[in-house]
Amino acid sequence: MTQTLSQLEQRDAFVGRHIASNGAGFDNQETAAMLATVGAESIDALTAEIVPADILRAPFLDIANSKTEFEALNYLRSLANKNKVFKSYIGLGYHDTIMPNVILRNVLENPGWYTAYTPYQPEIAQGRLEALLNFQQMVIDMTAMELANASLLDEGTAAAEAMAMAKRSVKKNKSNTFFIDENCLPQTIDVVKTRAEAFGWDIQVGPADDAATADVFGALFQYPGKNGDVRDFTALIEALHGNNALVAVATDLMALVNLKAPGEMGADIVLGNAQHFGVPMGFGGPHAAFFTTRDEFKRAIPGRIIGVSIDAQGKQALRMALQTREQHIRREKANSNICTAQVLLANLSSFYAVYHGPAGLKNIAARIHRLADILAAGLQQGGVELVNHSWFDTLTIKVSDRNAVLARAEAAELNLRNDAALGLASDTLGITISEKTSAADVQQLFDVILGEGHQLNVYALDTDIVAAGSSSIPAELQRSSEFLTHPTFNQYHTEHDMLRYMKRLEAKDLAMNHSMITLGSCTMKLNATTEMIPVTWPEFANMHPFAPASQTAGYQQMIGELEDYLKAITGFPAICTQPNSGAQGEYAGLLAIRKYHESRGEGHRNVCLIPRSAHGTNPASAQMASMRVVVTNCDDEGNVDFDDLKAKAEELKDQLSCLMLTYPSTHGIYEQGVKEICDMIHANGGMVYMDGANLNAQVGITQPAFIGADVTHMNLHKTFAIPHGGGGPGMGPIGVAAHLAPFVANHSVAPIDNESKGNGAVSAAQYGSASILPISWMYITLMGGNGLRLATQNALLKANYLAKRLSEHYPILYSGQNGRVAHECIVDLRPIKAETGITEVDIAKRLMDYGFHAPTMSFPVAGTFMIEPTESESKAEIDRFADAMISIKGEIDAVQRGELDAENNPLKHAPHTAEVAVGEWDRPYSREQAVYPVKNLGAHKFWPSVGRIDDVYGDRNLICSCPAIENYED
Repeated sequence: MTQTLSQLEQRDAFVGRHIASNGAGFDNQETAAMLATVGAESIDALTAEIVPADILRAPFLDIANSKTEFEALNYLRSLANKNKVFKSYIGLGYHDTIMPNVILRNVLENPGWYTAYTPYQPEIAQGRLEALLNFQQMVIDMTAMELANASLLDEGTAAAEAMAMAKRSVKKNKSNTFFIDENCLPQTIDVVKTRAEAFGWDIQVGPADDAATADVFGALFQYPGKNGDVRDFTALIEALHGNNALVAVATDLMALVNLKAPGEMGADIVLGNAQHFGVPMGFGGPHAAFFTTRDEFKRAIPGRIIGVSIDAQGKQALRMALQTREQHIRREKANSNICTAQVLLANLSSFYAVYHGPAGLKNIAARIHRLADILAAGLQQGGVELVNHSWFDTLTIKVSDRNAVLARAEAAELNLRNDAALGLASDTLGITISEKTSAADVQQLFDVILGEGHQLNVYALDTDIVAAGSSSIPAELQRSSEFLTHPTFNQYHTEHDMLRYMKRLEAKDLAMNHSMITLGSCTMKLNATTEMIPVTWPEFANMHPFAPASQTAGYQQMIGELEDYLKAITGFPAICTQPNSGAQGEYAGLLAIRKYHESRGEGHRNVCLIPRSAHGTNPASAQMASMRVVVTNCDDEGNVDFDDLKAKAEELKDQLSCLMLTYPSTHGIYEQGVKEICDMIHANGGMVYMDGANLNAQVGITQPAFIGADVTHMNLHKTFAIPHGGGGPGMGPIGVAAHLAPFVANHSVAPIDNESKGNGAVSAAQYGSASILPISWMYITLMGGNGLRLATQNALLKANYLAKRLSEHYPILYSGQNGRVAHECIVDLRPIKAETGITEVDIAKRLMDYGFHAPTMSFPVAGTFMIEPTESESKAEIDRFADAMISIKGEIDAVQRGELDAENNPLKHAPHTAEVAVGEWDRPYSREQAVYPVKNLGAHKFWPSVGRIDDVYGDRNLICSCPAIENYED
């Protein structure tokens, strides 16, 4: 039949590429087959069966219909062109860098790296884990410390974590005050003040020397300081140690190539932003923060640590170490609420160090410093006053014709650090030299700052400096210790070698470009190539976060449009896009609730009710907002126990601050009566915080605000298609009701002009990780209002289809009305363990032999799998996963019948490596059953590079730096 123009245009839309067999202009046979299996007449009828009638809405999204990839990219290009990317000399912790193209193309733009999940299943994540171990080794070497974590969110957050770590570590010191050097980065001071206020701690900001006599539990120094100054903190650190206080030093990795390491000064914690190692500025992120400490604090350090262990064959293997410290286990007693780290960005920085090696880094750093010396010498000859007398890459200057200098800078399309505009000082300017700066750029800076007729020549000045020697780094602060001596940093300096090294690591990891990852609550959906393309456009990638607003019009418009999308989706009138992870969104939302109560004279409201089934980050975030966590029960069906919740809310109504509620529930169902729950909390004076982890099951069919929530965070790396990146980046904007809008985060250096102006920051940059926001903008634009609703409905269909197929072999633990699940289901594996001794871990590892990553394991119920197929998986891929699970159940049944030995069977020995498969074989099951358990596995065969890893060995023998090179030779 001849198709109409509208039908042809519909086929060009993106929706059908995101939702396999969605029926919107494409072949509808798969959708019909799944509907038949679950026994539903249509996708609308199924939705009505699943979603409670009082929250299910008719199509309502005020978002234009879906666009083609061509249309969306062209429009976003028009916004990008509104940005003006000037040469940046602003500094303040953000540096213009050069990412080697071999890393750009083969890691940042490679789905093998950016679509992987957090390495909780280490046997199929050895490549990422090695890159992260390299990151830890790099940071340990550069800082001269003993232990590093595998990254945090940004420098400001890392500094706040350092303060919290100091407070819980100094048992003898009863002070309630933390000292901050006034020469610290202003955005860092802002974030630390916000965290301290929430904990009820005091902040003293002043000259660094004042710390020696201050009554404080800890101190933070910046090295080099924001004005570029370089100083030795050894004596100050000794004085603070004498007062039983801990000392954190914020620093810059590139500067440490030339400068004495903070660890050699006696620092307890060293932190900073790894962005200077080859990651674009991206209007503020994402970038990996680094965090190092001494070995004695290994159980107090926040974030994840990569450690070295062994596998079942005694072969070296990597894993995340000391996981018992994590918030999912310790809940409100956790060190931090950190969930999403910055794994992809940490890997980019570690590869930068591997590619350049110590010699290459020394050359880059020496060149940066030499250009800074030349600039300083020329400016002084020209009569310009230097504020700082030592430096690595940054000069702070005073000029008599400041406005004229700024006018010439704008005309030349370069940005100096305008301290007056940034609220730092009224009479100074700053210049930070970068890896991109050339001799010609320094010559241009002379023209801009000194005006015409200065007669200075870069090369003549260089000759003079060579003859006289440089004194800009005091002799006692020049680096003498070696760094990056491990062979990994000394053998991959040609592109061929580097390319092959990264490919070897990539091949060890299972990512979304190989097979579906069915992690419940983590929503591992399609991260479309079209959505990723704008991230590396220079107009988005190369923008400094503190560039003048006149240069960021495209960013502002794109972010504004994204916020409008999110308002339409959530129903909230205000959006704060600053939180740069879901856990940060929780923290920011709870702070808004706390400040709202305080504004009404009800600051005593500090009780946070949290159902027993909640995410581990919920109680950890509540603790960070100084709330008292009261846990409420769930009934036998996994629902919030309304009677228990009501009783506790009424009992504590005078102290009730909020309820943290995940919807649909963490148990994978739409609970009945959620509106009544919200009403009841409001009636007792509290607010409702709705965790957005499961927002993918609400988009287009209901809204948090419609249900009754006051604030919700949105995991852009789940619901809105930003890739997980192997454990980060992420973004967690919050939507808030009107009464909370004045209380969300803002920023002291780059304030956002809305009613929250004047509030403190929760992230280092005003829009968090702004450079990945185009991904979510593209996703929503491509899907349109029509596609977003259809995506949610398909997520429900596919989860119920998978649950139906699996229910004939495994018990499905919870279901909602009409026996349906929501967008995910929980498979109960506890009876199997009781009857056969086969555990959920055995099944998770066996899935690797079938070419799959395990679902979410033992959360929210121990001994279960939580499985979420997502709307973007085809019926064929879902069937492949179901077939694998059914085949595994057959193996379990064989164990139960005695046909397979209870201990010596394919599940207990899984996963099977190629090395094991071709080696001596003495097992009572065949090699073929071990590695090719189903006939259709050939094209999908993934070989784990190591066998099952010994977690206990790894924690008892903690090694968190690169092993000797002999361990890599095989």
